[in-house]
Amino acid sequence: MKFSLLAAAAVALQLLAPAPALAADDIVFKDSAGRVLRRSDLDKADGRFSWELHSATPVSQAARDAHALGRAAGQNGDYRAALAHFETASKLAPRWPYPIYDAAFTYLLQKDFDAAYRHYRRVDALAPRGFFTAKTAVHSLRMERDGKLPQGTYLRYLALEWETDRDKARQAALAMTRETPGFAPAWKTAAHLEDDPAKRLALLDSGLKADPDAETRGFLLLNKAMVLRERNQIPEAMVMLGELALDPQSPLDIEALARHTLAQWARP
Repeated sequence: MKFSLLAAAAVALQLLAPAPALAADDIVFKDSAGRVLRRSDLDKADGRFSWELHSATPVSQAARDAHALGRAAGQNGDYRAALAHFETASKLAPRWPYPIYDAAFTYLLQKDFDAAYRHYRRVDALAPRGFFTAKTAVHSLRMERDGKLPQGTYLRYLALEWETDRDKARQAALAMTRETPGFAPAWKTAAHLEDDPAKRLALLDSGLKADPDAETRGFLLLNKAMVLRERNQIPEAMVMLGELALDPQSPLDIEALARHTLAQWARP
């Protein structure tokens, strides 16, 4: 069973060239709420983070073993066994989002969209600052339930991640933007696969206008900041990254990547 990855923005960040040094002041950014980001806050900002949630009750080895059995069964196409193992793991570690997340994805693959939606919502409740693509899944499946998107839109979108031909993936993403313009993740992927900076910026702006979930919005803004930096619009790009880095509601991966980018830009 293949699971969604967050690689697109992380890869892009590794390609950033050195930027002009910031002012000597230790304060890198201050947001409208008075929160301050200092150089010392960025010293260890390497873009890495963990989806493992801190808990007073560690996840038992038995729960991890059951989860591993579920993933193995899912990869072999035995979804019934996979769901049984995920349920066992969840009972052994009820505050651990991982088996619930993988159960949600398994239901999605079976086109049981209601069950997938319920499980992704459980994940979002356990991990309010994000857990892989749970926020995007909840938002997308809710739109499908409300009739704002055709049923199956999110599952169709995930197939883009498995397309190895870049041009085919780009054309598929652009087709989705035309067919479902209110689906922000398609704009995000189309922008990531667009080489022309002006076109990429237009795609990113269209995605930001499409009521994105917090995860998708974060990646749209991260990539827009990089395009603005290429245009030497450094102050505007800094504001975008600073707000993402300081917002206590930012998904954990978005915060980590925003801080990492700011740390790179702050180096002399």
